[in-house]
Amino acid sequence: MIFVDRTDEMARFRAALTQEKPSLVALYGRRRLGKSTLIKKVLSEQDVYFLADRSEAQHQRILLAKVLGQQFPDFDKVEYPDWEAIFRAVNYRTEKRFTLCLDEFPYLVEQSPELPSVLQKLVDERLLKYNLILCGSSQNMMYGLFLDSTAPLYGRTDELMRLAPLRLPYMQEALGLDDAGTIEEYAVWGGVPRYWELREHRASFEEAIWHNVFSVNGALYEEPVKLFRDDVKDIVKISTIMSYIGAGANRISEIAARCNEPTTNLSRPLKKLIDLGFLERDIPFGVDEKNAKKSLYKIADPFMAFYYQFVVPNLSFIELGRRLPIEQALKAHFQEYVSMQWEKLCREACAGNVINGILYGKAGRWWGTLVGEDKKLEQAEFDVVAESLDKKYLLVGECKWTNKENAYRLIAELERKASLLPFAEKHTIVPILFLKNAPTEDSKQAMLPKDVIALLK
Repeated sequence: MIFVDRTDEMARFRAALTQEKPSLVALYGRRRLGKSTLIKKVLSEQDVYFLADRSEAQHQRILLAKVLGQQFPDFDKVEYPDWEAIFRAVNYRTEKRFTLCLDEFPYLVEQSPELPSVLQKLVDERLLKYNLILCGSSQNMMYGLFLDSTAPLYGRTDELMRLAPLRLPYMQEALGLDDAGTIEEYAVWGGVPRYWELREHRASFEEAIWHNVFSVNGALYEEPVKLFRDDVKDIVKISTIMSYIGAGANRISEIAARCNEPTTNLSRPLKKLIDLGFLERDIPFGVDEKNAKKSLYKIADPFMAFYYQFVVPNLSFIELGRRLPIEQALKAHFQEYVSMQWEKLCREACAGNVINGILYGKAGRWWGTLVGEDKKLEQAEFDVVAESLDKKYLLVGECKWTNKENAYRLIAELERKASLLPFAEKHTIVPILFLKNAPTEDSKQAMLPKDVIALLK
């Protein structure tokens, strides 16, 4: 698969590694995002890349010495009693500045808790002749090592980067998909390059799902557990919470009831899942997040959302090799699932972008009770709401992932409901339809997949 995006990260790497003095760079993020690939793109032939594992410390030093021996002859002929000894030996042998990368750095720290203090000492001495890149998939540990004010390496990095999933347009570029196909496949694979690579190896979208996800031998069959293993101690509880949310329990009271626990017991695990990027807390547009009384918890990552909606309920059928029940579930609910991901993509496309000459701020969803002119109460939901930065305009959008829609009817209803919003006064309402296909009538107020993809670039 072609290498796409990551231009900012590569520029930051190169600037740090070529500055006047040797630098310390740290990179972290969940598995499968392409951290190692990115680093290898930056490293040159004289640089050294070492991938750690979970073996004991002395064995790790032996392995590192062998790798260093490729650059420094006979470096591995010596036994190094501790980490400071091996780093100082590298410094002694270095004649020309190079970069040493320690990938999966948290594995080394697990076996050698003193390692961050050793590196702090070496960095503070300012005597190192080489650059250091420290990389890890354990987000909790990497955060604690570099962003905790009490940690030895706090404030020592020249660059500290958290790698995020790639944006949707880059998947279209990497896999050569059409516009609608890009939306549907992103709803499953999300912005994770490794998943795109697995998809590329199969002849079709359907084959890729069945081969990698709905198979006991699939590369992604147990993916959530593998991801949780890096950062979560109680994997059973976390998986249970994710399963309930994936099944439609979105309010904390509903989740607590299904877990048979008080809501107070869920605050920490829910926050942890949000911090790790697996969950998000959805509150109505215009409501202060700190004071929001009604909020919904939803799975943030597309692949995880797909997994907990379609894989977890069908684990028994997958284990038995029964394909028909899963096919029926996908036929009945897949388009509905894509429509939820489509809504989220449309909100992301509007936020901070210029649409029809108007610059909008943060976009969100709104749900609640509207009061009509006759005082009649009406429950309503808006898929997209965004206020222009000059406070003059209010974009209200409806998202549909169906084949044909009557634009005039939808726009009229959207405008009617939007006029009743409690914060609609003093705004000019801008109704927008986000549709899978062109509407039955020509409408300048409709945006199609190609328009949304263009805004997401």
